[in-house]
Amino acid sequence: MGTAAVVGGGIAGLTTAIGLVRRGWDVEVHERAAEFTEVGAGISLWANALRALDVLGLGDQVRARGAYSGQGGFRDRKGRWLARGAGGPDELVMLHRAELLDVLLAAVPDGVLRPGSPAADVRVVDGKPVLNGREYDLLVGADGLRSTVRAALWPDAPSPRYSGHTAWRTIVPAAGLPAVAGSETWGDRQVFGVFPMSDDRVYVYAAAVLPADTRFPHSELDELRRRFADWPDPVPAVLAAATAAVRHDLYYLPDLPTYARGPVALVGDAAHAMTPNLGQGGCQAIEDAVTLAATADLRRYDALRRPRSQSIARRSRTAGRLAHAGAAAPLRDAALRLLPPALFRRQLASVLDWPPTTPRPGERWGSAV
Repeated sequence: MGTAAVVGGGIAGLTTAIGLVRRGWDVEVHERAAEFTEVGAGISLWANALRALDVLGLGDQVRARGAYSGQGGFRDRKGRWLARGAGGPDELVMLHRAELLDVLLAAVPDGVLRPGSPAADVRVVDGKPVLNGREYDLLVGADGLRSTVRAALWPDAPSPRYSGHTAWRTIVPAAGLPAVAGSETWGDRQVFGVFPMSDDRVYVYAAAVLPADTRFPHSELDELRRRFADWPDPVPAVLAAATAAVRHDLYYLPDLPTYARGPVALVGDAAHAMTPNLGQGGCQAIEDAVTLAATADLRRYDALRRPRSQSIARRSRTAGRLAHAGAAAPLRDAALRLLPPALFRRQLASVLDWPPTTPRPGERWGSAV
């Protein structure tokens, strides 16, 4: 196919590299960090992302590393269910981000990875992308919310915007905790999520409406306990088992006019960073990667990916506003209790029932590495 440089060695970049290698590209993955590691805690992979990973022959490996969490749901501030069992048990797999990265790294051939290689110079010269002085046939920006590739070649792109929400994340051991079903509890402009993972650990996250760059005079874990210690079970027990927590303000990227310019494409957060309210950020990145590799046509990639991912990003922001409702929370809760679980599944169908893009007739995927 030609030579390709992927900037960014996270989930989006590695999945893109795997797909391109399977399609016959000579690929390099340039990562500014000295090692290929994944920061963060847990990640939710829904059926659409698992289906995309199946195309690359990696779906079963990921399923084996995660825990199925399809029978959870949403609760109110008193712990009463608002909606439960909205999907089947095969629709959502929870695992640590590092576990997913391990699977992806194992599928990347020798010689592809370039750690400690920041994108210092990104240009297009005579129709060819140039990265750090070397010319390629294809350049893929998979370098996240603050993408260097996007900044260099999409100078008119809007800046990331603060969603109004900040989020804490941690992982705690399951030993000693009561049985935990995947759930997200909604309070007054605050949310607390608890989801089991397969390795006897529990993924915990929380979010609140706060000004950007808020700082506390104590630790993030102390702030979590101050805010949520009196919430319904299992929240107090989970917080008692936690030893630390990290917090990040949540930003999203307004809609771009295109994900492709000439021989350059954007994938993942570089193209459509979204709030986490639908659990689709990583899933959409994986969809991007498989679609880009399958099409090898950047205009078609843009036509396939941009409308879908931008629609999901908008829906995620809407879900965030619903979850963080203030004075309207009692009305929201009453309305949600009246909705049948099947309605939630129908609402998710357009997201989860996505069919992976396949190569054109006469073309095929290569064998697994």
